[in-house]
Amino acid sequence: MSTTTTTTSPRRPAGLVVGVGIAIGIVVAILGLLATKGAQPLALGDPGPIVRWGLPVLVVTWEIAAVATVGLLGLAAFLMPERGSTNRRRTAMRYATRTGTLWAVASALTLYFTFADLVGAPPTSAEVFSQFTTFVFSLDLTRVLALTTIAALFVTVGASVARSRATMTWLTFIGLLAIVINAITGHAGNAEGHATAVNAMGFHLIGVAVWVGGLIGLVLMRRHLLGRGYDADLGTTVERYSTLALWAYVAVALSGIQSSIVRLNSFADLTSAYGVLILLKALILTALGVFGWQQRRSVIAALRSSPTSRATFARLAVVEVVLMATAMGLAVALGRTPPPGEALIPETDIVRTLTGFPDPGPLTAMDFLVSWRIDWLFLTIAVLAIGLYLAGVRQLRKRGDAWPLGRTVCWIAGWLLFLYMTCGAPGIWGRIMFSTHMIMHMGVAMIVPLLLVPGAPVTLALRALKPRKDKTWGPRELILQITHSRMNQVLTNPVFAAVLFFISMAVFYYSPAFELALRTHTGHLVMTAHFILTGYLFTWVLIGIDPGPRRWNPLILLVVLFVTISFHAFFGVILTGTNYLLAPNFFETINLPWLTDPFADQYRAGEIAWGVGEVPTLILALMVARNWVRQDRTETKRKDRQARRDGDAELAAYNEMLAQRRRETERMGG
Repeated sequence: MSTTTTTTSPRRPAGLVVGVGIAIGIVVAILGLLATKGAQPLALGDPGPIVRWGLPVLVVTWEIAAVATVGLLGLAAFLMPERGSTNRRRTAMRYATRTGTLWAVASALTLYFTFADLVGAPPTSAEVFSQFTTFVFSLDLTRVLALTTIAALFVTVGASVARSRATMTWLTFIGLLAIVINAITGHAGNAEGHATAVNAMGFHLIGVAVWVGGLIGLVLMRRHLLGRGYDADLGTTVERYSTLALWAYVAVALSGIQSSIVRLNSFADLTSAYGVLILLKALILTALGVFGWQQRRSVIAALRSSPTSRATFARLAVVEVVLMATAMGLAVALGRTPPPGEALIPETDIVRTLTGFPDPGPLTAMDFLVSWRIDWLFLTIAVLAIGLYLAGVRQLRKRGDAWPLGRTVCWIAGWLLFLYMTCGAPGIWGRIMFSTHMIMHMGVAMIVPLLLVPGAPVTLALRALKPRKDKTWGPRELILQITHSRMNQVLTNPVFAAVLFFISMAVFYYSPAFELALRTHTGHLVMTAHFILTGYLFTWVLIGIDPGPRRWNPLILLVVLFVTISFHAFFGVILTGTNYLLAPNFFETINLPWLTDPFADQYRAGEIAWGVGEVPTLILALMVARNWVRQDRTETKRKDRQARRDGDAELAAYNEMLAQRRRETERMGG
């Protein structure tokens, strides 16, 4: 292939890809809204055509700019090799700064226009302007959009100064979080299936950000990945992206199906305006799946055989970007179109209004064995954790390495127990009863980590994953960076981990966070994540076998353990003696007819917090003592081997030192 066909003209602006994608998305969104009559006032009045038609334009703009920014950051941190003769990461950061600026501006305007839409007045009116600064953080929808805007600004500023992979990695995850929090606004909080819809939308947004953002980043950076011989890394980058894109495609497809099931009552609803938009998105998703398969089958092979070739990839990438922008435009139209199957929870159903779930009735002993309510987010996390762990074990055994069966059993049992605590009776009644909630808390924070930590997932990952040698961070490199980071040194300090484990629990229950976790799905997810992470961290510093900062003396660890659990028991005593109801607005409003005394239930919660910690504490103490014995035995064996090699030189030196002191004493006495 000639030189003229292997390079891209620098005159051709790379940002044209983002501009064309935004234009296509805007056109599709407007056409969809015209067809479905979705551009209607949402609240008190008509804010005017500027808001009705400006909002879809702004939403498409910030969504495409957001995923492009995250895609460029992730490309620089994880996928794109950096050679000594290239400066690709700085180029990617320049592009990310531009797309991030567009993201922040469009997001800020979306926030202001959305507020005008809710007020029902034009954005230029004094009414909107005067109320905006006062109420912007008071409404759930505008609060999320405001947080997204702040995060977009932070990521943009960070990208403009980022030089290290660590910074780019942090910015990637912050950008993803800024996109994912918008899942909260995608489904009415008083609608049936709100929790399921939020979970599905969260997976959907992550998949879109990785998939679409990664492809846009590749297109923007393609000419910088071309070169001659050693510097030709387009094929390697596309291959890595393709693996991520496959996972993202599955997430987008499954979450899309789940969202559709929540919003549509029957197949007949597919003939509605909302249903037609869903069918069009499904058709585009299928086409993108075909193109993705084509990429894995032929494009990567072509780039391997001719690393500097760009024609095959360029054609396929352009088509995919067009289809993705079309799908995002349809998604914006869907967001402004009322679904035909979305049923609102009656205001008289207090339990479902407050929690999103029906009243399960009085809790019986049999319910602890037979009652289940699957949370698809927790189920997905557990299945992925177990599946990836088993894949790592299989990888070790394929190359002839052993892995203890006990570690595998502990890991699987830990996640199964996690599923029981979150989806079984403790998770169901824990949303409305303090005592059952405390069972769930103790199980997730104290018992589940006792099983997960001995599974040694980090050790398994480091042994199973292949290292990279091209200055990018793959999964193995990312794990190493985390385990040896300064932040991890602080977090794994036994005193800090113990204080975090106890203090955060006390603060949680005696602050509005407890009621927020009971009332909102997002609060419940954050609470559960906090419980398992702090519990895992505390358990790891005591008995963990994975690599990390230097271990403390086992005697000190035992002291930390007993002091922490003493405070934990003290918390239980304080809770039993509290003469006022925690989260009063929730428990007094829900007013369960079969739970006549919430104070008695709170007292039982304190007893559970006091008593449940005893068995895990005993197990932890025994495991710390066992590690102490093993450490001492290992040190003894090491010294014995050293003594055999050097004729016990250490003991001889010690005896000589004693003899020298005796001679000096005798001289002084003489």
